[in-house]
Amino acid sequence: QVELVESGGGLVQAGGSLRLSCAASGRIFSINAMGWYRQGPGKERELVAVISSGDSTNYADSVKGRFTISRDNAKNTVYLQMNSLKPEDTAVYYCSMYGTTPRGNLEVWGQGTLVTVSS
Repeated sequence: QVELVESGGGLVQAGGSLRLSCAASGRIFSINAMGWYRQGPGKERELVAVISSGDSTNYADSVKGRFTISRDNAKNTVYLQMNSLKPEDTAVYYCSMYGTTPRGNLEVWGQGTLVTVSS
């Protein structure tokens, strides 16, 4: 069974920074892509950033220049460095992984970590 565990959420003032981490554990043959999504109050879940196995990245327009996604393949871990945070960044942030396991190709989601940005 593959599991994603997120950490690093919390309360921060506008303009501050946070770093989220997401570690994948279990029987994983390879990870094709990992990403971060978020769901704000009363909003639908949206893509924040994604990174491929070749380290190509894609960001939502709303976070470009402020957020940076990176990964440590040796640790099966993805990070999201969030700078210049705004109140509108307040959301539950979810980690996702698309990879190959003994059960085949799977998309796995973490349980979410809350980020609250105060004005």
